[in-house]
Order: sequence, then C-alpha cells, then structure tokens
Amino acid sequence: MQNIVILGTGGTIAGAAARPDDSIGYQAGSVGVQALVAAVPALAGRSLESEQLAQLDSKDMDAATWRRLAERAATHLARPEVAGVVVTHGTDTLEETAWFLHRVLAPTKPLVLTAAMRPATALSADGPQNLLDAVTLAAEPGAAGVLVALAGQVHAAGDLRKLHSTRVDAFSSGDAGPVALLQAGRVRPLRPWPQATAWAGVLPAAEAWPWVAVLANHAGADGREVRALVQAGVHGLVVAGTGNGTVSQGLQAALREAQAAGVLVRRSSRCALGPVLDGPDGPAPGALPSAGERTPWQARVDLLLELTLSRSSA
Repeated sequence: MQNIVILGTGGTIAGAAARPDDSIGYQAGSVGVQALVAAVPALAGRSLESEQLAQLDSKDMDAATWRRLAERAATHLARPEVAGVVVTHGTDTLEETAWFLHRVLAPTKPLVLTAAMRPATALSADGPQNLLDAVTLAAEPGAAGVLVALAGQVHAAGDLRKLHSTRVDAFSSGDAGPVALLQAGRVRPLRPWPQATAWAGVLPAAEAWPWVAVLANHAGADGREVRALVQAGVHGLVVAGTGNGTVSQGLQAALREAQAAGVLVRRSSRCALGPVLDGPDGPAPGALPSAGERTPWQARVDLLLELTLSRSSA
C-alpha cells in the first residue's frame, strides 16, 4: 500500500465557530490536520502521513508559505513510496496557490488541493467528504498534475475559478469543464490529466519576491494608481480589464508609460469566466500584452515567475 501525504495549511476546512449553525463567523485554521483526518472514519486504515505546514486563513497566504509548501510537496512527491500528496487549503486564494504549484512543480504524480466552504464545526460541513475525495484522487493510478477536489468534481489548476462567496459548489472549471468526477468513492476521468509546463523549477526566494500588483479597469479609470505604483517601484502590473480585457484610454496610456519604464504588463479580464481573445488578424495595433486564458491572479503568478527567471539569468 502506497502512502498519501496530507499537508495542512489551515483555511475554512480547518475552521471552528462557537455555534454549529454558524458558517460565517468562524476562525479559519483552528483545527489541526491530524484532527481533520481523524474526523473522517473512511480514512481509517489508509496509509496516511500528515504534516502541519501552516494554520492560515488563506486570505493571508504569503510568499514564505508558498515556497515552503512547494518545497515540502516536491520532497514528498519524490519519495518512491508516496503515491500522491493532498493539501488542505482555504478557498480565498485556492486558485492562486494551485496555479503557483502547477507552474513551479509540474508533478507527474497527483498533487491534490482540497478545501471547504463551511467550517469543520458546521452542522453540514463539506470538508470531510472533500478530504476523503482528495485522498481517493491522490491514490488513483495514472492521475497526475496539480488537481483540486471539491464538491465531487476534479478541477485542473489552470481552469479553477471561484464563482460564489458561500455556496458549497462555489468553484467551476469554466468552459473546459472538470477533469474528472468523484462518484461513489471512485474517480471517473472525463479528459486527460493536466500536463507539465515550462516554468517547472523556477521557485522565487521568499525574501526576494518581485512586486506584482493587480488593478482593474472601471468607470472613470484614469491611470493615477498606475503612476503611483511605478513611482513606488512596482515590477509588474496585471490589469483586470472590462469584458474582453478592455481598458480605458487614460489607463492604457498610463500602462504604456509603465512599460516604457521597464514594468512588465499583462491584460486580463475582470470577468470570472472566459479568456481574453485577439481578433482574427491578431492583437490590435498598440494593444497591451494579453494574459489569454489566465485570470488576473494566475497572470500575477506568471509575472512573478517571469521576473524571477529574468533576474536569475541576468
């Protein structure tokens, strides 16, 4: 029997509230990962290891925790007796962490993130089933890549989108659809597992993390925040444009000034679903570089890694 390693980072799945009917006013990251495992009877008898890496509300996820998580996941995935790794995480920045791990690790074994929309103390907590599903997926022969197991669905890191603030089925894979389903304790694949990417092996040092900010286009956007960020020393900017990544004339002018000053810029969409598309003849003249299918948060991760790689090769 091969091992499954469970790395705990906190989040709502490890949250606790004073009352079982309270799924809003809880303290995230209050329950240890070993207690989460013990609360799922179906996991008894499995060959499991657990390790508490952090106890964060994922809104407070930081560079140091990302680096440690990537290093520990890589260490365990390299062990021949380990079939896969599960990470318990909060939902607020789950999209970002999943994409970061996909970019820097590109694992050939399953690295499965899971979370919950309700705390562990809730009357109908969703965490136990999600954790059981994540372990099942991590042990699935042939599964690979960074995957997210939530509400009976398996999402690829690049497709994951959080669409709702409170529902247990808050996440979607958008146009692509889920990679697989988890039904009756079994994995039902729907399409190929996600593939490795060219960024594997690029892991920024936490103390030297580039500064990449995300800002949005909106009515009245005139670019003043861009100029303030450039003056303060920002290294990269992701603009969440309206619709198909459109930006106001004033904001576009400021972003072009930022590019001229050496700041990397990417244009995405503030819409939760849908890519930024160019026309049939390619990008419009003078258009800002597009992030394509990447969300603003994923585009930020890519800029972090691009800047790190350019610094290390300079």
